[in-house]
Amino acid sequence: MDLEQENHNKKRGIFMRYHDAPATYVKNVQLKTEDLERSIRFYKNSLGFQILEQDAHSAKFTADGKTELISLVQPANVIPKQNRTTGLYHFALLLPKRSDLALLVMHLQEQGIRFGASDHLVSEAVYFEDPDGNGIEIYADTDPSTWAWSTQGVSMDTKPLDFDDLLTSASEAMQRWNGMPPDTIIGHIHLHVSQLGESEVFYTQGLGFEVVSRFRGSALFLSTNKYHHHVALNTWHGVGAPRPPKNSAGLDFFTLVFPDEKSLQTVTANLEAIGIVVNNTDGRISVEDPAGDVIVLTV
Repeated sequence: MDLEQENHNKKRGIFMRYHDAPATYVKNVQLKTEDLERSIRFYKNSLGFQILEQDAHSAKFTADGKTELISLVQPANVIPKQNRTTGLYHFALLLPKRSDLALLVMHLQEQGIRFGASDHLVSEAVYFEDPDGNGIEIYADTDPSTWAWSTQGVSMDTKPLDFDDLLTSASEAMQRWNGMPPDTIIGHIHLHVSQLGESEVFYTQGLGFEVVSRFRGSALFLSTNKYHHHVALNTWHGVGAPRPPKNSAGLDFFTLVFPDEKSLQTVTANLEAIGIVVNNTDGRISVEDPAGDVIVLTV
């Protein structure tokens, strides 16, 4: 192995420390769309994903040419994404480097895509929606050694993003946005739920996540392996928010990856112990959280 490859592997190891064993993390998401062709144009042409597979009713997208990150399906009799329901708030794409985020910001401006932006202390992020109204966050983590941990968890905030400082890293990179970097992954998922209490039980006692931050009684941030969060939950659509119709655009399911078979067996037993039905259909293990979100469990 040459020195360049060794340095690449070392950097990738640091980048992937929270999205590889022993962590439990989100691997991919599947979304329901009203208009498959419209969504393909957005994810391929506007964001720079590659198409991994495609047929008349579905498409799968990748950043590295082999790993599925996002898949789209167009259900029969699909209806628009419903407001004020449970389901997806946003899924979050984690970029390998800060300079990648800077290049993306310039690209979004060139594309005329309106976006919000925040500095969360643990990360810098931009936010926008796909054509169906599905929330997307794209972010780069700050140095984990700067994350402030206490007995209450990790310190996060929502501050204005310093664009001038961010864009200096784009100047240093001396290149233009050329599509999603191959090392892009799903960093986390953030969901609207109907009740925080029952959702907390499901994700902690059932799935084994740890609460690392609480926000004003209306949101929880959960992780494994001391990441700032792999999953977030909120009641911002109202306590008791209803589930969306099955045929509405929005989240279809997301996939959680566990470190090994033993971990997965433990989790399925814990879920059943708190009264959750675990479905196993031809080896595909899935559950529904209390808000109706479908989660595929794998290793």
